[in-house]
Amino acid sequence: MLQQISKQYEEVIIGIGSSQEKDTNDNPFSEEERKLMITRSLDAVGIHNYQVVAIPDIRDPPRWVAHVRSIVSDFNVVITNNPFTRKLFSEKGYLVKGTDFFEREHYSGKKIRKRILHNKPWEEFVPASVAQVMKEIQGVKQIKNNTP
Repeated sequence: MLQQISKQYEEVIIGIGSSQEKDTNDNPFSEEERKLMITRSLDAVGIHNYQVVAIPDIRDPPRWVAHVRSIVSDFNVVITNNPFTRKLFSEKGYLVKGTDFFEREHYSGKKIRKRILHNKPWEEFVPASVAQVMKEIQGVKQIKNNTP
């Protein structure tokens, strides 16, 4: 997905949502660990026109767009696969594009974590560089330790 997007835009800003969370079911990894997975996978395929930005969750949807804008001041297109995010940014006048070519059914973090929890193969659903980071940070253990 990012290979296609990076060719269309001068710079791609990747937001790490709920960046303050870690060691939870939905966010088992720290901001730094998530950033490492992103940067290694993009660098491995030769994508360099990006920046990664931490966006802590404020749990206040009416103020969410202004919150993001205060962190990432210069953007005019939002690309997301999340219907709620689409709605929030569209209502504020942003051009919002979906990621129809992204196979969320196979590549969602939630589904990959579920595969890990059930001891099913998961490495084929992530870039090799992400699988390597997972080994380095003992990611499988983190996921299993943070799931009730």
